[in-house]
Amino acid sequence: MTTLAATAALALLAACGTGATAGSPTTSPTTSPTTRPHVPVASAEPPERVTVRVAALTGPTTIGLVGLIREADAGTGLQDYEVTTYGTPDEVVPLLVKGEVDVALLPANLAAVVHQQTRTDDDPGVQAVAVNTLGVLSVLEHGSSITSLADLRGRTLYSTGKGASPQYVLEHLLRQSGLMPGSDVTVEYRSEATEVAALLAATPGAVGVLPQPYATAVTAQTPEVRVAVDLTQAWSELGNASQLVTGVTVVRSQFAREHPQALADFLADDAESVAFVNASPAEAAELVVAAGIVKAAPVAQAAIPACHVVHLVGDELRPALQGYLQVLHAAEPKAVGGALPGDDFYLDAG
Repeated sequence: MTTLAATAALALLAACGTGATAGSPTTSPTTSPTTRPHVPVASAEPPERVTVRVAALTGPTTIGLVGLIREADAGTGLQDYEVTTYGTPDEVVPLLVKGEVDVALLPANLAAVVHQQTRTDDDPGVQAVAVNTLGVLSVLEHGSSITSLADLRGRTLYSTGKGASPQYVLEHLLRQSGLMPGSDVTVEYRSEATEVAALLAATPGAVGVLPQPYATAVTAQTPEVRVAVDLTQAWSELGNASQLVTGVTVVRSQFAREHPQALADFLADDAESVAFVNASPAEAAELVVAAGIVKAAPVAQAAIPACHVVHLVGDELRPALQGYLQVLHAAEPKAVGGALPGDDFYLDAG
């Protein structure tokens, strides 16, 4: 794939770790994009205040941002923010490339793809400035026999994301657990997470991989279905030299150069937003519903801890992300833009 449209389409399948359903909203359809304009507070406005244009997705990678979205609505952030949410990553990429947004929350592999497509000898193009979400995938079982990936030997596993990050991550972890996909474990792929959820709910003994918030929704609706293995935890326990990453926050390097204080202020407000979401999931759940990410507040509240919302910047950014991209590159180089990103992909804006 040689164009941004083609690479964005490939990466779309990996958005939020959900395969083809990656960036799809979980609420009833609304007008897209949905812009949340800030309300200026003239008396509190400092000199050289900048409007930071932020593009986000109606999926788990935006959960950590809902506190900042509330600040944007109230005009009480360190800078002014115009946060717009989109249903799919391929809506965001052209805006980012054309300079119509400054900051974007993207699937981790798509961040690498866009960097490869926008960098030049003189400019890094689009750079990663934070990891915002770790893994959102879990193995679920309609039963109680699975306690580790090794227990999947001889079983059939239903999943989404064939030919994208979910497949590459799952097969990598199965091999690390001593299992060969296709012989020791049969993996059957479905096009939608809802199909896997329906199979799990209706079939005693069924085993499948689901992202959040689908995993939380199906366990809430069908008590016989439980989370057997959190793949983010499994990734760490199997000794991978990185973390399992879903979402990355990127910035246009031109914006970072021209407005370093605005970027630093955005990251400070984002860190505060992430801390709020993790500390107050019940309050944050209402904002998650308002943002169109999850339909019901109880599901959102239960899903928040399993979404592994984080704010990894500076010295934490590269160690968390690089090894994950290496796994994807080994499985399919096109998944990260054809080559692993170099040093100029990682921006320490702290």
